[in-house]
Amino acid sequence: MAIKDRMSGNEAVAYAIKQVNPDVMPAFPITPSTEIPQLVSNYIANGEMDTEFIPVESEHSSMSATVGAESAGARSLTATSSCGLALMWEELLVAASNRLPLVLALVNRTLSGPININCDHSDSMGARDTGWIQIYAENNQEAYDNFIQAYPIAEDPRVHLPVMVCQDGFITSHAVQNILLEEDDKVKEFVGEYKPEEFLLNPGKPMAVGPYSVSNYAMEAKYNQEKAMENSGKVILEVAERFKKTFGRGFGFFEEYKTDDAEYIMLIMGSAAGTAKQAVDDLRAKGMKVGVLKLRVFRPFPADEIAKALSGCKAVAIMDRTESYNGHGGPLSSEVPAALFRNKVNIEAVSYIYGLAGRDFMVETAYEIFEELRDVVENGKKVKQHRYIGLRTREEQ
Repeated sequence: MAIKDRMSGNEAVAYAIKQVNPDVMPAFPITPSTEIPQLVSNYIANGEMDTEFIPVESEHSSMSATVGAESAGARSLTATSSCGLALMWEELLVAASNRLPLVLALVNRTLSGPININCDHSDSMGARDTGWIQIYAENNQEAYDNFIQAYPIAEDPRVHLPVMVCQDGFITSHAVQNILLEEDDKVKEFVGEYKPEEFLLNPGKPMAVGPYSVSNYAMEAKYNQEKAMENSGKVILEVAERFKKTFGRGFGFFEEYKTDDAEYIMLIMGSAAGTAKQAVDDLRAKGMKVGVLKLRVFRPFPADEIAKALSGCKAVAIMDRTESYNGHGGPLSSEVPAALFRNKVNIEAVSYIYGLAGRDFMVETAYEIFEELRDVVENGKKVKQHRYIGLRTREEQ
């Protein structure tokens, strides 16, 4: 039976780590993820888990050590945020290309500069093309649930790719919410034991990890890595379904909130989805048919599924909590319209940038966006794409 508790998002992820009890955790502290390795080290010191904790000299070292431990056959993980993830850049690609099923607990924080410690998605989105599976949480419960599902996804023989479990810095990582914690034995049974097929410390079966690959082989390796990413979509859905049957919670690539008859939909990720849902409830009470599509899985990108989910609406607001600096939109505002186009879904799509460096996203702002979508459809309003919302100046409005 689930245990009712109150925890911050960092506490929830650390508790999930305790329950999974991985073999090795190298880590280096950085705000706002510092509490995760701190709490895990406390669990180890108190004899509640037997993970080998390795304090290292930098985030590059923490991912390097995680890669080494996973290569040796140990179930491994680390945690970081922002510039820490950026410092890991080289090793992120090494982990994915070596097909290592390790896990990273990422607490989203804006990347410098200017220097800021608050939430946006610039860190994880900057790593979106490194070959990692990426899963995002709206709240503390989802951060906990997503971490429990991470290893069964990563370690599936059809996948063997690392997983980045993302939550919003301070908004969920430090805010305390009610949460349901599962019993230790049920979590352990769900995650299972790690039994690697190939690993460095396997007597009598020598192997190399990360060798130089000549041109005759490197492209095939990259192709196989891409096929594994494609395979991971099916595995993510299978694990989500098993999680729901076991614990009664969860969904797959995304959550559709009151979208069945929605004329106007907001597509959004992370904690701001809760604000968007409140706006939907308020506007529904006034007779406006609106909904939210909350994207949970960004890698692999569920293009066909998103296009199908949006096919019945008249207009979609695409909300990016990061900037791509490409002159026309953020990552979602590039990938969602491409998905719509390829699936021949002809609806209005408006690109917005919001919440950078922790800028508040208000219910009133969501009202305005939904009203603007309606104005576009009903009155042919011409709107500025790639518009920053919530700026202190109105020049860009």
